[in-house]
Amino acid sequence: MSQNEALNRLVETMAQLRAPGGCPWDAEQTHESLVPYVIEEVYELVEALESGSPEDVKEELGDVLYQVLFHADIAAHASDSPFTIDDVAAAVDEKMRVRHPHVFAEGDARSVDEVVKRWDEIKKEQKAHRESVVEGIPEKLSALARAASVLKRSKDVLPPPASELSGPTTEEELGHQLLAVVADARAQGLDAERALRVATRQWEERVRAVEQAARNGVQDPSQS
Repeated sequence: MSQNEALNRLVETMAQLRAPGGCPWDAEQTHESLVPYVIEEVYELVEALESGSPEDVKEELGDVLYQVLFHADIAAHASDSPFTIDDVAAAVDEKMRVRHPHVFAEGDARSVDEVVKRWDEIKKEQKAHRESVVEGIPEKLSALARAASVLKRSKDVLPPPASELSGPTTEEELGHQLLAVVADARAQGLDAERALRVATRQWEERVRAVEQAARNGVQDPSQS
């Protein structure tokens, strides 16, 4: 097949499945009804990336790609603000080019640290309308993934909380340590997932309070 021929064929397959005379199930799906499938396919891809074969990765990438095309086809036929898969590709292409000025413009970055720093700066400029650095983090993320995102985004607002555990030096050590914490929580009848969600939410509230105080020109309320 020529370059992108298979991809274009898949786009046509999706369109035919959802067109009149196609598949009734595909035709009645919505963005909302497909959410469980998106989540499942993404987790299956993660599993393949971490422990699967190249064939497993190829298959799971295909399943995730299919979900992207599914949602794009639904959007293309929406009565309100429709867009196509080409619009999706154009938007993310533009985003990547803007966020990599050291490659596509006159910017300069000689190290990974400089690239990450510039990426964060550009992203902050693009999201200047947000009132908080923790705004926009999906609520549906797992408690651990969401906590990591909140701490990463808020590192310049508040120093991260200190750990009372011995610091692990490898991911394997960290994994065993986290597993032990979950085991202790279960033994005491505590919900580790909920506990972390609550703690993260409280941290977000503190971050927002510090940001608001800074906008008002007053001292960090947590230090008063």
